[in-house]
Amino acid sequence: MKKDIHPAEHRPVIFEDSSSGAHFLIYSTVQTEAKGTWDDGKEYPLFHIEISSASHPFYTGQAKTIDAAGRIEKFRARAAAAKKQ
Repeated sequence: MKKDIHPAEHRPVIFEDSSSGAHFLIYSTVQTEAKGTWDDGKEYPLFHIEISSASHPFYTGQAKTIDAAGRIEKFRARAAAAKKQ
């Protein structure tokens, strides 16, 4: 392995999937102020993500719609208004 190619601030970080609740401990340089406790009882930086391999339809084989911002309803309202004109 080549020396001095990794950033100096890489460290273990807990990534928590907010849609499935799954969590992963991997090395990362992501900056976060949140802290979380891993299964070994140690505290690590915690970073929340919206989707991961534990919730992505490609990996789970289950299709589901994630519409946190109500985009589908907004689109349907605009389409209905345009259709009336």
